[in-house]
Amino acid sequence: MAKNLEHTSGFYLIFRLIFIFYIIFPIYGQDSTKLFVEKDSTFYPGKPLIMSLLVPGLGQLYNKEPIWKPGLFIGTEIVTLSSILYSNKKADQIRLDYQEFADNNWSIENWYSFTQSGPEVKENNGLYFTDNKLKAMRSYIGTHHLTIHLKGDLVNIFNTEFLSSDSLSLIAGYLGSENISMVKDRHYYENIGKYDQFVGGWSDVSTDWYWEEKDVGDSIEIVIKTPNKQNYLDERYKANQWLSFAKFSISAMMFNHVVSGLEAVWANRNKDSEIIKEEKKLDLDLGLFFDGNNAFGVGGLSLRMNF
Repeated sequence: MAKNLEHTSGFYLIFRLIFIFYIIFPIYGQDSTKLFVEKDSTFYPGKPLIMSLLVPGLGQLYNKEPIWKPGLFIGTEIVTLSSILYSNKKADQIRLDYQEFADNNWSIENWYSFTQSGPEVKENNGLYFTDNKLKAMRSYIGTHHLTIHLKGDLVNIFNTEFLSSDSLSLIAGYLGSENISMVKDRHYYENIGKYDQFVGGWSDVSTDWYWEEKDVGDSIEIVIKTPNKQNYLDERYKANQWLSFAKFSISAMMFNHVVSGLEAVWANRNKDSEIIKEEKKLDLDLGLFFDGNNAFGVGGLSLRMNF
């Protein structure tokens, strides 16, 4: 479902981009003095608002504003749409890569074996594997769990298709069988990198495990890692950074819509005010009629009023 939403979102953004090119660039190709009907002096404030909210810059074109102004809003729309598409694509590619890395370097067999036999290297930086501070890595039972998918005869044996990892000992003799697999959903890929309980599943844990202190504000926590786990976490961080940039671009795109709409309304009202002022102007022309028969040469007054 999430994958379908991502594709739908991508197609929607591409459609918007094509729409902008299709509608706007033919307009740019025309003579800017012929964009609108010359005698159309009626402006409706709601119309440019709606136009700009749909496609930034269209309201400015409707208001006959200088071409650089709609160009600025339209250009911003194109940049933000492109940024959203690129960021999501980059994040998705990194996600596929770190998931493949996890599939090759983390396994339920390693995890169970580690919790039963422990590591080859028993001590790291002053702490032994048996230290109470490292107890989270010594047991597969904890505050979090993974979901195990059973197939074939195992479904009949255990009378279920799915098992919690807390029941790992029940299927210990079948580990490595093609009838056992992990449910590799979002929680799976998050848990194996986030919690010390699952560190034993990494292929390099037996010889290369180590611990670090992490400041969580009001206390210090011990975090247990391996080089593979750290590499995995680094790649997840990169993917999340790209997703954050995509969210920022979406916010910038929406802000561009709003600003374009407000500016279009503001400019429209200014034009209405200018038209009203122009209509209120009174042009008076006072003149004299010459009459040679009159002693003063003046036959009368002429008055012309334009408004």
